[in-house]
Amino acid sequence: MARPDRRVYVMVGDGSYLMMAQEIVTAVQEGLAITILLLDNHGFASIGGLSESVGCAGFGTEYRYRTASGHLDGQPIAIDYVASAAALGAHAVSARNRTEILVALRQARASDTTTVIVVPVDRHQRVGGYESWWDVAVAEVSEMPLVQAARRHYDIMRTKERPFLT
Repeated sequence: MARPDRRVYVMVGDGSYLMMAQEIVTAVQEGLAITILLLDNHGFASIGGLSESVGCAGFGTEYRYRTASGHLDGQPIAIDYVASAAALGAHAVSARNRTEILVALRQARASDTTTVIVVPVDRHQRVGGYESWWDVAVAEVSEMPLVQAARRHYDIMRTKERPFLT
């Protein structure tokens, strides 16, 4: 709103979208032509990856049905994000490959309304190594072998940390 001469692009995962989708109504109300790329990975993939790295197997980061086992190990919950965004007043489309994404982005740029482009993505595809480490503490006491292994790795990595000062 401070720079109406510039386009705004937003990239958000489906988990974050479900916590903040109401902001689309504000954008529509204010006549903002923003473009939202919504990555559908059936939950919180980034946090799931972090959870896996600390030995917790991505607990609670996928949208799945609870089964008779008592666990969330059922089928993924199918959420229609295109319908959801449209119900909030946005123009919404699904784009399943590079060509469809480019077409949707061109159409959004030509539009004078808020557009949501839903892009299904592989939840298990991760970013390659980047010579960095995310210092997230791992439980010191656990009966879970994966957590114990993650803690040993954490302790080693802590010894390699270097403060970054400018």
